[in-house]
Amino acid sequence: MSQEINDASHWRDFDQNLLSHSMAHYLMAIDTLRTEHGYARSTDVAEKLGVSRGAASMALSQLKKKDWVGEDHNRFLLLTETGAQIASQVEQNFLILNQFFKEVLNVGEEAAHADACKIEHLLGMETGKRLLWLMRFLMSDEELAIQVRKQMSKCNEGCSPVEVSECPICGASGECLAALGTPSIEGTKP
Repeated sequence: MSQEINDASHWRDFDQNLLSHSMAHYLMAIDTLRTEHGYARSTDVAEKLGVSRGAASMALSQLKKKDWVGEDHNRFLLLTETGAQIASQVEQNFLILNQFFKEVLNVGEEAAHADACKIEHLLGMETGKRLLWLMRFLMSDEELAIQVRKQMSKCNEGCSPVEVSECPICGASGECLAALGTPSIEGTKP
């Protein structure tokens, strides 16, 4: 395995991320409930996320400590300015990733949704903006964008033996990475 892939300066950052997947969904649940009903209570959040009231209470306590969640005079939950910004960024990341996977990479609806959900809280703002820009271009009517979409629709299972050495990605390893396949972590077929 290459040193670049196993670079400890980045993979350890994953555990240091201030925002966990769970926290992101609590923030988005509060935002959604307040939008839909005008208020959000911890019991509503627990129900929306399918967790126990105790689990919701503990998670919300952590979000309050981070000053991402507060309460109004009626003790209804609300997002602080920072909490609202985080929820908005995660929601935007989800939309960008979901559309990218479906419309550009031609990934199926369910897989696109699941993968976008797994990544949404990890994607940085700069990368998200650049991905959005790339999508805007690729979804445009410019001739090059049309050609790229046409090529993506022909996406096959890997490089031909002749193409491997010429491929800027696979050439370094000497094997077609797409043909090797990706083992499924969840125990299902990729």
